[in-house]
Amino acid sequence: MTGFESRLNKLPFDIILASASPRRQELLKSLGFSYSCQPVNADESIPKGLKGQDIPLYLSKHKSKEFARELLPTELLITADTIVWCEDQVLNKPADFEEGFQMLSQLSGKMHEVFTGVTLRTAEKEVSFVDCTRVYFKELSHDEISYYLNNYQPYDKAGAYGVQEWIGYIAIDKIEGSFYNVMGLPVKLLYEHLLKFVANT
Repeated sequence: MTGFESRLNKLPFDIILASASPRRQELLKSLGFSYSCQPVNADESIPKGLKGQDIPLYLSKHKSKEFARELLPTELLITADTIVWCEDQVLNKPADFEEGFQMLSQLSGKMHEVFTGVTLRTAEKEVSFVDCTRVYFKELSHDEISYYLNNYQPYDKAGAYGVQEWIGYIAIDKIEGSFYNVMGLPVKLLYEHLLKFVANT
């Protein structure tokens, strides 16, 4: 193991990822950091008046506060939230086929923004940040939307789609910003903030 690999695996904190998302778990693991997964059960209601990037930023902080216990001095908690923002409207996880169809129809042929808010917290310190990616969809046919919903059932995903799935292959004309942010975790920013957070602790 090189000195750099050793530093990645021996941060002065035990990292806790408070998310049940398999995509976030996979991305954090791929960064090279060791961590434990302890999902948080938090109300994700959005206060009136919040728009765009302020929504996931608020929710990531709220999830951090709702963690089930006090953090030990040796622990660092990561919470995150991702939203799809289109035509001045937030698109959350669809409840069913009809709602998913409506969301994908709204995204069809348009540019939308994906915002992810992340909060890092220890017993002594807290830092939050947000990343934005612009995603451009081609015009989708009714058959394409129905095929995707029926075969992939993306009801656990904001905006009713997963960028890494079939819909991402056939629908996306262009992405401006982090691809992984659309998956649910802005890994480059997270990596930079983790190193900076630890260096300044």
